[in-house]
Amino acid sequence: MRLDKTVTSVYDFADFIRRRLKNLPDPKPSTHFISISEGNAMRNRTSFLVMPLIILAVTIMPGTYAEIPANPPEIGIEEELGNFIPSNLFFLNESGDSVAIKALVTRPTILSLVYYKCPGICKALLSGVAEVLDEVDAKPGEDYDVITVSFDETDTPEDSRKTKQTYLHAMARQFPKASWTFLTGDSTTIRTLTDAVGYYFKREEEDFVHSTALIILSPESKIVRYLYGTTYLAFDLKMALVEASEGRIGSTITKVLRFCYSYDPEGKRYAINVTRIAGMGLLVVVLAFILYLTAAGRRRKRKANA
Repeated sequence: MRLDKTVTSVYDFADFIRRRLKNLPDPKPSTHFISISEGNAMRNRTSFLVMPLIILAVTIMPGTYAEIPANPPEIGIEEELGNFIPSNLFFLNESGDSVAIKALVTRPTILSLVYYKCPGICKALLSGVAEVLDEVDAKPGEDYDVITVSFDETDTPEDSRKTKQTYLHAMARQFPKASWTFLTGDSTTIRTLTDAVGYYFKREEEDFVHSTALIILSPESKIVRYLYGTTYLAFDLKMALVEASEGRIGSTITKVLRFCYSYDPEGKRYAINVTRIAGMGLLVVVLAFILYLTAAGRRRKRKANA
């Protein structure tokens, strides 16, 4: 009996498609099989066609529906716009003095997270910061400050001092030393800060797997903008600083890009997520087809009643 129903359903489906393509009317309900109304038969045929597509779309789109996962990612950035960084965190500056993060964030602040012994991408990020600071139309020490924090607990104030000296000397303008602070800290303090800003990294032997971004803070230590990558436009940074001075949360166009891209730990970069994009495209097609079938059914019903 079950086999007969299965075969009948497949045949019914093929007949349904044939009649739709040729614009033929539906046949009257058959008494040889399950006795149901024409409307219910139509819904059953539609479900037969649509449900496998919906299941396929859901299957190939893991994680698409929730912007923020229940558990934080192992590596990457989860934006914490509107949240505040903890004010009771203490780090060591380049001179080895203990300083509270709240004492450093008194105006719009550009926060970068690196580790000073990084052989690659951290250097590119700090070079990008130095370049954009040379170009941005704003006064350091008045309009903004810069803080760089190492997430490697083995880095020392001496490493901070050497790194600071390297990038201040690389700048074309005379940048105030007091306006760019380099910090180190213990593992607990570092994790508290990085978790607060949604920055997740992983140690691999002597190195780290991590992403790159600048995090813009308001004078009240509120997270207002993320600027991704290792190169930055002066206009983008200036607008982010203006928003920070007003306490406004900036809209981040990279939210759309983050949907299309995912972090590749092996390549240490963001790569396009073909599966997610294809899944969304398939879901759009499924929804469009459901709307088409619904509209076609209503038109046919109106013609029948006319």
